[in-house]
Amino acid sequence: MTLPHLPADAPALPPPPAAPAAAGQGHGRPKQPPLTRVWRGRSDDPRWARPAFLGLLLVVALAYLWNLSASGYANSFYSAAVQAGSQSWKAMFFGSLDSANAITVDKPPASLWPMALSVRIFGLSSWAILVPQVLMGVATAGVLYAAVRRRFSAAAGLLTVAAFALTPVAALMFRFNNPDALLALLMTVTVYCVLRGMENGRTKWLVWAGVAVGLAFLAKTLQAFLILPPLAVLYAVFAPGRPLKRIGQLLLSGLAMVVAGGWWVAVVELWPASSRPYIGGSQNNSFLELTFGYNGLGRINGDETGSVGGGGGGMGGGGSQWGETGIDRMFNSEIGSQISWLLPAALLLLVAGVVVTWKARRTDTARAAFLAWGGSLVMTMVVFSFMAGIFHQYYTVALAPYAAALVGMGASVLWEERARLTASAALGVTVAVTAVWSYVLLNRTPDYVPWLRWVILVGGVAAGLGIAVAGRLNRQLALGAAGVGLVAALAGPTAYTISTLDTGHSGSIVTAGPAGASMMGGRGGGPGGGEGGMFGGGMQPPGQGQQGQQAGQGQQGQQAGQGQQPGQAGQGGGMGQPPTGGMPGQGQNQGTGNGKQQGGTGTMPGGAGMGERGGAGGGGMGGLLNGAQVSAKAKALVEKNADDYTWAAAAIGSQNAASYQLSTGKPVMAIGGFNGSDPSPTLAQFKSYVEDGKIHYFIGGGMGGMGGGSGSASKIQSWVEKNYTKVTVGSATFYDLTQPKS
Repeated sequence: MTLPHLPADAPALPPPPAAPAAAGQGHGRPKQPPLTRVWRGRSDDPRWARPAFLGLLLVVALAYLWNLSASGYANSFYSAAVQAGSQSWKAMFFGSLDSANAITVDKPPASLWPMALSVRIFGLSSWAILVPQVLMGVATAGVLYAAVRRRFSAAAGLLTVAAFALTPVAALMFRFNNPDALLALLMTVTVYCVLRGMENGRTKWLVWAGVAVGLAFLAKTLQAFLILPPLAVLYAVFAPGRPLKRIGQLLLSGLAMVVAGGWWVAVVELWPASSRPYIGGSQNNSFLELTFGYNGLGRINGDETGSVGGGGGGMGGGGSQWGETGIDRMFNSEIGSQISWLLPAALLLLVAGVVVTWKARRTDTARAAFLAWGGSLVMTMVVFSFMAGIFHQYYTVALAPYAAALVGMGASVLWEERARLTASAALGVTVAVTAVWSYVLLNRTPDYVPWLRWVILVGGVAAGLGIAVAGRLNRQLALGAAGVGLVAALAGPTAYTISTLDTGHSGSIVTAGPAGASMMGGRGGGPGGGEGGMFGGGMQPPGQGQQGQQAGQGQQGQQAGQGQQPGQAGQGGGMGQPPTGGMPGQGQNQGTGNGKQQGGTGTMPGGAGMGERGGAGGGGMGGLLNGAQVSAKAKALVEKNADDYTWAAAAIGSQNAASYQLSTGKPVMAIGGFNGSDPSPTLAQFKSYVEDGKIHYFIGGGMGGMGGGSGSASKIQSWVEKNYTKVTVGSATFYDLTQPKS
């Protein structure tokens, strides 16, 4: 490949050359047995390329499957919906939190469908829930390889896969049950399809790209649209064919997107509200309101109506309730360790790739590849960096495929052109900068493998110097410098990825890497933090304690929490006050804590502090980040005669309801949705359910509807406490709704 020397009128990438026709086979390539074709790959590939690719995919799969069950049910909010969908097709279709269809999750349900089908087939278990996510990670790696290999070398494709799989946040989220795994896969497929369309202007690839975006919308709503502007402009300007044809193709792609993502929305909006579950996260039982409000513009401007502390917009001055905003957000102490290891390299190689291909023909597919992956990366980074609404570290998994592709393509192009001093120098600088940045990130956790950062720094800078003059070295020395540079560039994220794979993760907010790797900074703590919380500068966010290193303590916690996994860190004890300089202890390996709260009537789990759409847990039961720990006696109580009721129990907040539902396998109503702020059910509706004998127990404690909305949850709780008999089982409190007070 000699891309720097391409003349302005150089032809676009031709289709793969046809092999000579074999005797008796007609024209075109000779037919190969299917298994041979799978193992051998393209006829123009080196013989080692396809076996190396398949072997690398196998390594990724095995690594991501390692220790998978340590995460238990991971995010019990989504696991409960998966369990409900495995029992009821209606619940699966709508994404209901329980099989009796009281309320849905606050996202569309596409990401739940593969997991629910897996649980239907294999039964409810951690593996049945999480293996589909692992397979999505392997599929994303495969699509990345196919996209990069198609225009560049097999080595570029392999480097892309390695860079992607070793990104810590990718190792986290493709082993977790949030919607981000499916979203990242579909976004990668979208870019692949656009690039296929750029080769020859065939309409079908633009249509498939639209389908992928539409399905991605059904995974995580408007985040799927972030990459549309750069990809649409790219195709309109650089694709082959007449301008009117290109515009028509883009319109057809948009139509396909609307159909692929809109059919479900149309069904939900047209379905009578009285016979479907309430749309969780909305205030008016409307998915469109949820999409364009809480999950849409609210994420940009911070005005998430219905969240705890929501509706107030951002905090201004470069910060928000969810951390500091600004151009450096992806690199700061909150986010950097999750995604930014190779971001400087990706951005430098994006510039280099565009410069190298600048004078190529308009329809050149190498330049299109750099602009497609680079435009997607930059657009998503900018939105993430400045959005004032709810933002979690793990959202950055969306950047991992784009950055990895740029690293693979850019390094390959510059290496092949290393005879030119400008190309080798650019690659050498990229390697040195990557090593320096790895040193900075590792220095944020100085007690974690303390020698590694120095090895990376010295080795990476030395390799960068060698690569800068690689064109003047003999082949052995040049390859040696490249090998050292590759190891130095990937050693840091590899270390954090290994730590991530070796640790279980659970709850609503999780981060990759060792304890202390992602410190929530920003504007300080206070009540009403919301999803991700509002933490004081330097305080450790939920999910950071790791394997017994940090036994959590709440503000009024009396006992360190006890982990569900033997030998692993417990979560915080009781939390009675908002954080004012110390966080409830969190463990990456959930260990929902058992500390009894002063004055509480139940158990406070670890992570009861700040939740998705926020607020402090109260009442001594489960909180917003993790659900309650269900004792054997409490489980037996809820299961007693459960089949005689529509809902075995009702609890305020989805995490609390999820814990009992996952423990018993019986539907449990989540009053008020995730944090108790949704106005469903109303007090009148709840009274009607009780009068009709549809609910057996009310689980005491809870947030009481601290968020926006009508305050239905707190009204229901007060009414139940006033009118029904209390049943105490250990430290948990129930109210028997079949036993009114005399």
